[in-house]
Amino acid sequence: MRARHLILLCAGAIACGASGLQQTPAPRFDGARAFAHVREQVAIGPRPAGSAAAQRTRAYITAHLKSLGISTEEQAFEAQTPIGKIRMVNLRSTLPGTSGSTGPRLIIASHYDTKLFKDVPFVGANDGGSSTAVLLELATALKDRKFALPIELLFFDGEEAVIEWKDEDHTYGSRYYVDAARKSGGLKDIRALVLVDMVGDRDLRIQREPGSTAWLTETIWAAAKRIGRKEFVDDLFAVEDDHVPFLRAGVPAVDLIDLDYPAWHTADDTLDQVAPESLQAVGDVLIAALPDLMERIGKP
Repeated sequence: MRARHLILLCAGAIACGASGLQQTPAPRFDGARAFAHVREQVAIGPRPAGSAAAQRTRAYITAHLKSLGISTEEQAFEAQTPIGKIRMVNLRSTLPGTSGSTGPRLIIASHYDTKLFKDVPFVGANDGGSSTAVLLELATALKDRKFALPIELLFFDGEEAVIEWKDEDHTYGSRYYVDAARKSGGLKDIRALVLVDMVGDRDLRIQREPGSTAWLTETIWAAAKRIGRKEFVDDLFAVEDDHVPFLRAGVPAVDLIDLDYPAWHTADDTLDQVAPESLQAVGDVLIAALPDLMERIGKP
């Protein structure tokens, strides 16, 4: 996606070019770099919640963000699952805005865990790997750009069902995050959530999720149309995902996902199913949409 260039007026005391204007470089998302993050996650192997591999994935995420000068915070909790208690950990990192690092913010989120299978080597290249990679590359693209409000990059643990997606056997990390925000009084500061999940498949086709907040969906799809990304289509496809706990708490939220994916929850969800071009499309659209999103959520 091609982000709009922002032209900043130069103060009189600042040395400027002959035009008297200084142009701030637009953030640039690199799909090839994002694909490398998918490759590294797949190399770790299956990464279900509570596993040593999940811990290695957290270490990888944390190390990459640290290399960019971005700190991470672990939000650990004990989740009661159908097979007993499992320690899960959400990861939070913040890109400061002109208003600082606290207070009202936009969240862009992914889950990093993979579905637990006993007899299937499920490495989740697309389902967990692709969206996590998009967030890591967004951190690289946006680290030197300050928008009006902070952007929290949020990595959920425990999105996947431990046994089967029913009752409360799913979305452990997002439900815990919302509950903690409600208890702390910080829920009001979450102005919007953009969830990214399963966005790397070679035949990418992201349909509108009808349960998502309408104005968020419209803002993102308008950005996609503006920059010519045809991977975002106008068909509807309802999905239950990590955005639902936010919607139920009254937080505007949207889910970007392509669940029409034959390799979903099979051993075939491997690296060869993911394309850098698909990751590029999603990264471009998110960056193109950010100015309009910030304008909307920054209003009192």
